[in-house]
Amino acid sequence: MNLVVGLGNPEKKYQKTRHNIGFIVIDRLFASESGEFEKFKASKKIKAEVAKGKYVEEEVILAKPQTFMNKSGEAVAKLVKYYKADLHNLVVIHDDIDLPLGKIRISQTASSAGQKGVQDIIDKLGSNEFIRLRIGIKSDLQGQIPTEDFVLQKFDKTEQKNIDENLNLILEALDVILTQGPTEAMNLFN
Repeated sequence: MNLVVGLGNPEKKYQKTRHNIGFIVIDRLFASESGEFEKFKASKKIKAEVAKGKYVEEEVILAKPQTFMNKSGEAVAKLVKYYKADLHNLVVIHDDIDLPLGKIRISQTASSAGQKGVQDIIDKLGSNEFIRLRIGIKSDLQGQIPTEDFVLQKFDKTEQKNIDENLNLILEALDVILTQGPTEAMNLFN
């Protein structure tokens, strides 16, 4: 069983912001023709919206934590415990401010590199043994405004087009992670 968690902020006003790229990918994966999922259900107990199902014949649980980004570890730790998930089958999808817009990097057993939601997950799990799919959100605006404001801005039309064009590649990378493992995905997509 694979647990795929997209990071973001739960309120509607954050829906299409840079920080919510993890939710955007989870929603696209949910709607994919390669997947067959039950509807998302909110669980106060595990502080996440969850959809169970199959993706390319693999049993997958999709999750969107309903804690704010910097508290992502609360929900992820509860998800891991509740579903008895092996950390080697945990995939965390999140934004990366240092990668060019739309570019991806796959890693396992890596540091948080300053991403506070990922650091909270590492702290709450007591481990960094999970798989990370980082998606670049770097922009020309970066550095002109404080980082905490930058990540909460919505993508402009050109940026959104870039993200939309790269979503298929992101799903291909997830497909390889889930069916062939992170090492093969790193070899193909990094």
